[in-house]
Amino acid sequence: MLLKLQKHPSLRLAIGAAIAFFFFTLIFTLHRHYTFNSSYDQGIFNQVFWNGIHGRFFQSSLSSQLSTNVVHSGEVPTVYYHRLGQHFTPALLLWLPLYALFPSPATLTVLQVTLVTAAGLVLYALARQHLEPPLAVAIAISYYCANAVLGPTMCNFHDICQIPLFTFGLLLAMEKRWWWLFWVLAVLILCVREDSGVGLFSVGFYMILSKRYPRIGLAVCTISFAYMIGLTNLIMPLFSKDISQRFMMERFGQYADGDEASTIEIIWGMVSNPWRLIVEFFTPLDRTIKYFLGQWLPLAFVPAVSPASWMVAGFPLLKLLLGKGTSVLAINIRYAMTVVPGLFYGAIIWWSTHPEVFKKAWVRRLWATCLVLSLIFTITSNPNKTFSFLIPDAVEPWVFTPLNQQWSHVPPTRSLLAEIPPDASVSTTTFLVPHLSSRREIIRLPGLQLRNDAKEVVNVDYVVADLWQQKQVSGFKHEREALEAQVTAIDQITANGEYGIVGLKDGVILLQKGAASNPEANTAWVTFRQEILSS
Repeated sequence: MLLKLQKHPSLRLAIGAAIAFFFFTLIFTLHRHYTFNSSYDQGIFNQVFWNGIHGRFFQSSLSSQLSTNVVHSGEVPTVYYHRLGQHFTPALLLWLPLYALFPSPATLTVLQVTLVTAAGLVLYALARQHLEPPLAVAIAISYYCANAVLGPTMCNFHDICQIPLFTFGLLLAMEKRWWWLFWVLAVLILCVREDSGVGLFSVGFYMILSKRYPRIGLAVCTISFAYMIGLTNLIMPLFSKDISQRFMMERFGQYADGDEASTIEIIWGMVSNPWRLIVEFFTPLDRTIKYFLGQWLPLAFVPAVSPASWMVAGFPLLKLLLGKGTSVLAINIRYAMTVVPGLFYGAIIWWSTHPEVFKKAWVRRLWATCLVLSLIFTITSNPNKTFSFLIPDAVEPWVFTPLNQQWSHVPPTRSLLAEIPPDASVSTTTFLVPHLSSRREIIRLPGLQLRNDAKEVVNVDYVVADLWQQKQVSGFKHEREALEAQVTAIDQITANGEYGIVGLKDGVILLQKGAASNPEANTAWVTFRQEILSS
């Protein structure tokens, strides 16, 4: 192995880049998690995995709290709610044995970084099918420097982190004509999420239009489209109505006529109104242009002129551009990662027909400059508050928490969390959710009730709120209102004797159902409460 690495300096560079990416992202994402900056989605996935190793597959009270039954109908969250009605993610079962060995929210962070890092090495192998080693390693390094890779890696765990590895593996299997592996990975891609078939459909579209494997491409398109339609219209509604009443409406409600719509109705709404489709595609124009530039930058804008990039990334891009909401065009959020495989594969194909361009010194300098800019833009954007100890979350109003304050907040917070029994039911604030999510019964404040396995509506045993964290961002009007609402809620549940204050440390308050308030903790709360309201 060492001899092989010595003979192939480009491979050494690719592995070196992978190692640098792995440790860079792992250190900062673990720092983010352990300083209480990971949030709700990390808690959802951790609870799904935790329930999974206890035989309750894909159940989550945290997901239930986001369901249409709770959000729109005002029902109480249930502990036995199946998340498959929101997102169909059977591929997560692949990683359940690993989680069983290390059952912790941090395990998911390590898993995410590992999967994304491994994808870059598969990309290098894919690039070598068409390119000489120097170009192939440039492609791999570009992947590790891409904002659309770094940003979504340094965030809460998400299922899309599997897409680059599976898709690059699929494309490599196609190049090698390892059809058995191709179809295995095709199935795995479909199992990632209910909409991951969009990317697979795009691969099939390329196979047809490029005339390389038109019959297989037609089969891929047919299977992926039929799977998505059948899954979202026949299977997912068996678990809940979230796909039609919430997720379709939140992302594509502009194409629907009523308060709910199936995927078939959304597609028909798009096809039957092409002018609206065109408007949605280009607006908002400034953010659309910025998004394209951000995706193209680490590859020196080559995907913009590569037909293969448009074919393989086309449909994932179309899904984002036709959706609504601020997150669809946010390059630091997980959705951006769905576009990455197509753009990079298209760049490989373009360079395979223009290898002489790379020999020009100014082109290599331009590419290197683009990589530096991509890294600068990624870090200065402070993706998902990962670099909040270096970069302010906001300038006006000034929101900045230095490193020493972040870590000094950890011991008192952990000491209070340790007082909560592992089998107790809990309601807590967003940034404490991941750290308490390895349990059956947990919801987010201001919720206090859930329906347990006996199907009885009960109040949670403990309430814990990190008001210090909320106070740091209280310069924003909506955050200030949320903080004041939490203070009011605590006053109400303590005044009626339902909960007693049993602890208060560094702005983190712990309440227990049916307990008498600790005199010292109660006095500290009165003082801290006054400090909050007068600031």
